[in-house]
Amino acid sequence: MTPNYCPQCGTELGERHIEGRERKWCTDCERPVFRNAVPCADVAVVRGDEVLLVERSVPPDAGAWTIPGGHLELEEEPREGAARELEEETGLRVDAGKLVLLEATQLDAIDGKHVVSVAYAVNAADVAGTPTAGSDAAAVEWVSLLELEKRTLRPQVPRRAEKAVRSLP
Repeated sequence: MTPNYCPQCGTELGERHIEGRERKWCTDCERPVFRNAVPCADVAVVRGDEVLLVERSVPPDAGAWTIPGGHLELEEEPREGAARELEEETGLRVDAGKLVLLEATQLDAIDGKHVVSVAYAVNAADVAGTPTAGSDAAAVEWVSLLELEKRTLRPQVPRRAEKAVRSLP
């Protein structure tokens, strides 16, 4: 979201050209107010040509299917956050060291929220537990790459699912 007021002093923000772009500026604090992307991480669990997906139960995109993941917590490494989110959303546990990096990229903004997302993959044989819908998930299912197009998906899911299946033995 674009801030309208300074988070330090509450003054209404203006704009100033800084470092090659227009940025929000607080005239009282005499400093820019930067808009930074939120860090997130997810992990695609792969079983043959299938990827484990969760159906989102909360906005944004409630009802859409996605790879388990979410926001990183303060001072949390991306691999650890991806493993934590996997367990919270599916009940599956994984050693973060088993996660294979797929990509780190900025996703398309949703409702003005910008996200930098780090995606990982892991073989189903390397996780423990039985998939069960947890926090933020209405359902959890194994979906083959061929069946992805039949689902309402978040935009990054087809690319990441295909990359995950191709990246793991």
